[in-house]
Amino acid sequence: MSPGAAGTLIVGYGNSLRSDDGLGWHVVARLAQDARLRGANVLWRHQLTPELAHDVGQASLVVLVDVSVEQEPGVVSVRRLEATSSAGSAWSHHLEPESLVALARELWNASPDVFVVSVGAGSLEVGERLSPAVEAALPKVVETVISLVTEHDAGA
Repeated sequence: MSPGAAGTLIVGYGNSLRSDDGLGWHVVARLAQDARLRGANVLWRHQLTPELAHDVGQASLVVLVDVSVEQEPGVVSVRRLEATSSAGSAWSHHLEPESLVALARELWNASPDVFVVSVGAGSLEVGERLSPAVEAALPKVVETVISLVTEHDAGA
């Protein structure tokens, strides 16, 4: 199986008009053009919504890309998610990643591998440009996502 084979869902999310919060848009724009992810479902969303649970339910691997205010600016991290019954209410207009995964499990008995790739935000001011720290981290984020897909496909 080649990287990016059917069953991979990559979602970059955030507000593209709030500087680093638009990271997801920048990442998926690069990933959508990368031949190593041929066949992957690469999406950009303003926020995670219940409608995405269907796509999560169809995937074997889900990678979510966003910024974090809890990390140092430009620092890239990866965390694996597990859907838990205590993920909170899944019936709202905006979901946290754990709630999205729990909703997919509840509706479709789905249990994909789910990872969140995040980067510490340097600025959330109004604007379309990334801060220098997040801009510098962009290539690492792209390669991190591709590595997750490659590792998943190698284990399949």
